Amino acid sequence: MQTKVERLYADFQYQAAFWGKERRVVAKIEWYPGELFPKVGFIVTNLPMEPDYVVRFYNQRVIAEQHIKEGKYAFRSTGLSCKPFRGNEVRLQLHDLAYNLATFLRCIELPEAMADWSLTSFQRKLIKFGARMVRHSRAITFKLAEVAVTGPMVRAILAAIHRLRAPPLCA
Repeated sequence: MQTKVERLYADFQYQAAFWGKERRVVAKIEWYPGELFPKVGFIVTNLPMEPDYVVRFYNQRVIAEQHIKEGKYAFRSTGLSCKPFRGNEVRLQLHDLAYNLATFLRCIELPEAMADWSLTSFQRKLIKFGARMVRHSRAITFKLAEVAVTGPMVRAILAAIHRLRAPPLCA
C-alpha cells in the first residue's frame, strides 16, 4: 500500500503543429495514495536546468505573481492617477509601504483571530480605519477605533514585534 505521494520528473522535445521549432517540455507526474490515475503537468520552457528544478522555479514564480496580484488589488497600487510624475511616485511608495507592513504583520506570530487575514483584510480592518493622533511633549499616541482590531490584538501584535528585536549589545 502506497502511503506517500510519488513524484517523477521527465523532459522531452516536442513540436506542436503551429510552432516553428521543437521546444523543451518538462513533465511532472504525481501518484497520490489511493488514486487510480496520476496527476500530470507540463511546462514548456527554455531553461537548461534539471526538470525538478524547473518545476520548483515556475512554482515560485507563480507564488510571486499571486503576491503581486494580491497587493495590486488590496491596495490598488496601479491606480496612479496624479498628473505629475512625482505625485505618482509618492503614491506608489505609500502603496508599497502598506503592502510591506501587511506582509510583515502576516509573517509574525499574530493573534489567532488575525492569523488567516488576507492583505485585503489587513487593508480594510487595520490600515483603512481611521485613528486619532494625539501629540504630547514626549510621545505621539494613536487612538484606534476598536471595530475590527481590539486592544488585546494590538498588544499581541506589539508583543510579537518586540520579540523580533535583537537584544542590546553590551559594551
